[in-house]
Amino acid sequence: MKILLVCSTGGHFKTLQQLRPFWEKHDRIWVTFHTTPTDIALQGENVYWAYSPTNRNIPNLMRNFWLAWKVVANERPHLVLSTGAGVAVPFLILAKLWGGATAFVESITRVEELSLSARLVLPFLDIIYVHWLQLKTKYPKAELIASIPDQTPLGEMTEKKDNSGRNHHLPLAFQFDKDNRCDFSNSWN
Repeated sequence: MKILLVCSTGGHFKTLQQLRPFWEKHDRIWVTFHTTPTDIALQGENVYWAYSPTNRNIPNLMRNFWLAWKVVANERPHLVLSTGAGVAVPFLILAKLWGGATAFVESITRVEELSLSARLVLPFLDIIYVHWLQLKTKYPKAELIASIPDQTPLGEMTEKKDNSGRNHHLPLAFQFDKDNRCDFSNSWN
């Protein structure tokens, strides 16, 4: 399976790094911004450097749409997984339009409302992972991924039980059939 990992730098990048137990087992391509920390962390990885800043920057949005077109067309990922922010929008939209599976992990700081990026791509997502029950209740596509208040790091939650006794099976448990089509039905038991 080939995964396209798309994120901004900083906390978005750190969150996607915490999902290493999932993505390290698969062929992967990264899209993020070229900074010293990302350059160091992604040595040896297949990386496309996106255009920054993306916040309300129309020229860079257009550049990133063009980059997304090239990357998705050339790489043909089975899954695009993102933690945001704005750089993710064109990649998730184009991947979904071309038949790929799409997933978004919302920031833990989003308690009452989804981020602008998440709201923009929501119609193109197969699933969105949130950290707060308020968001799970508000958005039918949302799956709860953290047991607040313990805030266990994402990469350590594959078999953690919440207060109801249910097991968490996070993005680490995405199921793919023999044709590499993603089945999100088992991501929360």
